[in-house]
Amino acid sequence: MAEDGHACYVYGVVPDEKGEHSDLTVKDLPAVGHQESPVTFVRHRGLAAVVSEVPTDKPLGSPDDLSVHAQVLDTLAASGRPVLPFRFGTVVRDPQAVTDELLTEGRDDFAWALDRLRGSAQFTLRARYVQDEVLHEVLEEHVEARRLREELEGLPEAAGYDQRIQLGQLVVEAIATKREADAREIEHRLAPFALAVATSEPASSEGVVNAAFLIEDQKREAFEKAAEELARQWHGRVRLRLLGPQAPYDFVADALRRGEEGG
Repeated sequence: MAEDGHACYVYGVVPDEKGEHSDLTVKDLPAVGHQESPVTFVRHRGLAAVVSEVPTDKPLGSPDDLSVHAQVLDTLAASGRPVLPFRFGTVVRDPQAVTDELLTEGRDDFAWALDRLRGSAQFTLRARYVQDEVLHEVLEEHVEARRLREELEGLPEAAGYDQRIQLGQLVVEAIATKREADAREIEHRLAPFALAVATSEPASSEGVVNAAFLIEDQKREAFEKAAEELARQWHGRVRLRLLGPQAPYDFVADALRRGEEGG
């Protein structure tokens, strides 16, 4: 691997599981850069870097590359291995550099973090409002919003400018209040099953929250049932999408930091 014109793409690090069976998980997966060179492992002292060959004259970063990067890591996570995902685009010179610059220098921190993440995986919940339904809720709950809406009915687009601005601001503020409450409810219902939780604001105006949960294997069924119950309760109001098991993208930095701090 990594002959002239090629380098070593690194997906992440897993514990070394020696034997042919350990390679089967990634054997038939596509590689970043769409190379025929297979996804494989560089092994060193109980750790294994997940790698493939990439050409040095071709830029990375297409949607397919990003998808393949995640597919390799999530496949490993689904197989039951703890995995430390690396940032997309991590490239080193060759397998020897993987050993010298990554696995040797980072061995203690990687081993500690992998041990901490063993027996768990990330699940990501994405919640989005059904726009018409949440607007209906706002109009039902706010007298002023209903009054403004009624005043604007039948008026031409150019008329009622001030009322339209006022109504828009009221709706935005009301939905923001709902968003905060519903995000808290999601965490309240699902966090008890998780080792850790990481939330982020969604990019779209219909989004409620993106929430990542680090779930132990023995609590996975209970967590999924709780998510399903919430989806049933909010059916027609909030669309919930649960992704997983995934590599612990949102928790690897904390695991490594704790390792550097000595636990």
